[in-house]
Amino acid sequence: MLVWLQLVERELLLFALFWFILGLLDEAAIDLSWAWLRLTGRTITPRIAVDALPGPLHGTHAVLIPAWLEADVIAATVRHLLGAWPQPRLRVYVGCYRNDPVTLSAAMAGAGGDGRVRLVIHDAEGPTTKADCLNRLYAALADDEARSGRAFAGVILHDAEDMVHPLALPLIDAALTEVDFVQLPVRPEPQAGSRWVAGHYCDEFAEAHAKALVVRDALGAAIPAAGVGCGFSRPMLARVAEERVGAGEAGPFAAECLTEDYELGLIVARANGRSRFLRCRDAGGALIATRAYFPGGLDEAVRQKTRWTHGIALQGWDRLGWHGRPLEVWMALRDRRGLLAALVLAVAYVLVVVEGVLALAHRLGWARPLAPSPLVDTLLWVTFAGFMMRAAARLVFTGHEYGWREGIRAVLRIPTANLIAIVSGRRALAAYLASLRSGTVTWDKTVHRLHPARLQESAA
Repeated sequence: MLVWLQLVERELLLFALFWFILGLLDEAAIDLSWAWLRLTGRTITPRIAVDALPGPLHGTHAVLIPAWLEADVIAATVRHLLGAWPQPRLRVYVGCYRNDPVTLSAAMAGAGGDGRVRLVIHDAEGPTTKADCLNRLYAALADDEARSGRAFAGVILHDAEDMVHPLALPLIDAALTEVDFVQLPVRPEPQAGSRWVAGHYCDEFAEAHAKALVVRDALGAAIPAAGVGCGFSRPMLARVAEERVGAGEAGPFAAECLTEDYELGLIVARANGRSRFLRCRDAGGALIATRAYFPGGLDEAVRQKTRWTHGIALQGWDRLGWHGRPLEVWMALRDRRGLLAALVLAVAYVLVVVEGVLALAHRLGWARPLAPSPLVDTLLWVTFAGFMMRAAARLVFTGHEYGWREGIRAVLRIPTANLIAIVSGRRALAAYLASLRSGTVTWDKTVHRLHPARLQESAA
């Protein structure tokens, strides 16, 4: 049995090394691109003072906020958004369901009678999907345009738990005069009660939105929408909606897709639209970003990551295929690697267990250790060096945004992030196969209980 276990060890080692090396080459290409941009001064985050942006907006903007079972946070979101964005050329559309009166009441309380807010009640029983709710909001927006005879300049997406930055609206407004889609960073807020689970979102977004998307923008690749803090020009969204309605769909958002926001950002690029990822700070040094509390429980984090993997890696493959320039294919591979990464990580952890069993057997004299070949030995050292570089990158990017203590925790949180990736990958594959059998997907939403704006108010 030990001989067979040694054969298993060898095969698992070769499998894991191959994919680890490939992944490290991929990340090294992004790291080198970012380093070159840094050396040439193209990654320096500009600071924008309040008076540096024009006062009046270039046009009226609509904010779409879908809400299903969000009574704990929607009032704080709407109230803070209206205060942070006092501009009169703003309309906020909050989508609720007729079988969710508690969320509707909370949204009304948050609006406080502000005439810029419109509460839209879906005519279907909830939950449908987030995209379906967004399409209902889009229909209400189009009806308002038809009645008033005036079109919106842009459409901004936000979730029910978001906390916006005061400069985000004028920044998006200014960007949409030149491009068709703009994405601002997302900044998960640290949670003292969930340093490991919620904290791993801080690590991932800090690196993705300070490095990967910066490189993507500089290379001219398509920018995926994060679903929050993103704005679309009204003509582009109307164009997407027209094409989808012509194909028998209800609006610009793919109702059967779990990551309709991600898909919409890529569709803009495929329609020859111009996209930008803008990373700026205010005069005080704070990142102009969307802030929110991400899931703090392990099961909730796995459910959310399952939806992302299902929508991006599996539905994205089905719905978007592999088209465009080699650069776009590379970025699609990076986006859709979640399932493969889960498999490789699972194999690596199984290999750790196998190595432990064999080490014990060797110590007891039950088996003779097999010496690795020079090639395998070299690849092991390369993989180890690559892992140290990845850990260092995570420490630096997280530490720069959240402080050195969080940077150190980012390295210690790597096993937690790996565990969530493995479990969510398995669940995503199971959910995808189930959707192929049933032909339907449901809004497996994340439960939100905390809101950063509400905690700020209580602290003040």
